[in-house]
Amino acid sequence: METQNHTQVKITAADPSALGLFGLAMVTFVASSQKLGLTDGLSYILPWAFFLGGLAQLFASVQDSKHNNIFGTTAFGAFGLFWFGVGMTWLIQLGFFGEVLALDGDPKQLGFAFVGYLIFSLFMTVGAMETHKVLFFIFVFIDFLFIGLALSTFGIMHEATHMLAAVAEMCIALLSFYGSAAIVLNTHFGKIVLPIGKPFGIFK
Repeated sequence: METQNHTQVKITAADPSALGLFGLAMVTFVASSQKLGLTDGLSYILPWAFFLGGLAQLFASVQDSKHNNIFGTTAFGAFGLFWFGVGMTWLIQLGFFGEVLALDGDPKQLGFAFVGYLIFSLFMTVGAMETHKVLFFIFVFIDFLFIGLALSTFGIMHEATHMLAAVAEMCIALLSFYGSAAIVLNTHFGKIVLPIGKPFGIFK
């Protein structure tokens, strides 16, 4: 009987969270500038929505799945697809697909989409409590972002809820920049350069 030798090759993949958070940081940073009235229009937000908000987070999602990280896979995947959806919506609004499609849109449908993502964000916020505190607070501000987006889209206290969304989105951007930097520098130097806070430890 012949003896067969098997060789196992283990491929180590880098933590994709830094890239995913950087993608989130960039798109929310640019998009919040428009909500805050610092910039005008949607055209120049589109590339950042598709490539940083969309592709970067989807790539991070796929890589996180290789780490068997269901939280990162779901979070980055869902928000990557969100920005593709938002980018496509903006293209429709801008008439890229023709006037008929642009005139046929009902903003309240966006409101329901934002409510759906608020539901998603709320239970992901609970999950984020067992990651680290920077990510937890990113999700808290994402909750406020979707509350503001949903209410303003439905025309409820529009100015106040629009500003809530704008401020929350800028906070998401700044915290995500910090989180991305912390993951890169802490991993690269093998020590804590930028603290991110321990998990709350409530569920574990």
